[in-house]
Amino acid sequence: MAVPDLTTDHVELMRRTETVITAAENRYRITVQIAQRAKRRHFEESTRDEDEDGHIKPVVQAIYEMSEELLTPEILAD
Repeated sequence: MAVPDLTTDHVELMRRTETVITAAENRYRITVQIAQRAKRRHFEESTRDEDEDGHIKPVVQAIYEMSEELLTPEILAD
């Protein structure tokens, strides 16, 4: 999956964040889901022990993934 440069594109990050939050029925629950996914991503990255030049923070990655899932519902159907 090609990830855009969300480390510098703050407008795109804010748009995606708003998309995820407005699509959710419960803002608290979606915030917790984003945090859990980010925590899981952080754990996965720390166990791989790899240094990546284009590192994206786990919470940004989680927001990006969840917004992609909203935009492409066939991913959720599987």
